[in-house]
Amino acid sequence: MTTPRLTVSIVSHGHHRHVEALLNDLNQVTQLDFEVILTVNIPEPPIPESGWRFPLQTVHNPSPLGFGANHNAAFERARGDYFLVLNPDIRVEPGAFVPLLLAYEDPRIGLCAPVVVNDQGQTEDSVRRFPTLWRLIKRAVTGHHDTVTLKPGRLNPVDWVAGMFMLFRREAFASVKGFDAERFFLYYEDVDICQRLHHQGWQVVVQPAASVVHNAQRSSHRQLRFALWHATSAARFLLRI
Repeated sequence: MTTPRLTVSIVSHGHHRHVEALLNDLNQVTQLDFEVILTVNIPEPPIPESGWRFPLQTVHNPSPLGFGANHNAAFERARGDYFLVLNPDIRVEPGAFVPLLLAYEDPRIGLCAPVVVNDQGQTEDSVRRFPTLWRLIKRAVTGHHDTVTLKPGRLNPVDWVAGMFMLFRREAFASVKGFDAERFFLYYEDVDICQRLHHQGWQVVVQPAASVVHNAQRSSHRQLRFALWHATSAARFLLRI
């Protein structure tokens, strides 16, 4: 069996309709050898493992795990040189992967992400500066993040990128021992791992030549439980607890 260049990790928490659409998108990618590890976090209708251009491995959790724990477990199974953490509600064009992987010609790059847009073509706030207490207070008052302006035609070094699409160099993900699943069950795992990558000397970049479509769920804005998780994770990140 040949070693795939890329492993794609998808976690479904009742998102089987999104997963089916995403797998159909990935099935159109022909210029890259890759495998997909689908982690089913709660019971849902099955998706067949056969009939795809790529190997699909499905993992059924006996009980739900958090974002980081699920992707860390997938990384243990992964065989690719690169490891992609991909939300099920992302839509991908076949040509998106080529410019992303070309970024890794620079050995300093540990994580590369595309520009993320919504289904109206508007750029989402998937690229941000590291949070501070002042920035969080400012956001709570104004409702807005500090804007990060990306420069076209070049790789853009950034503080952190959101977890809906994170393409890691395998060695980089391993060097920071993956997501900190003990401190972060949900939210801020992406902020934390990007900060630890920076501390290890890796660069986090955005490739403006690649874009994907995301329909943000914004659960933390709609449900008290998710808002509490978000606030707890923010406090753990800021206070290092």
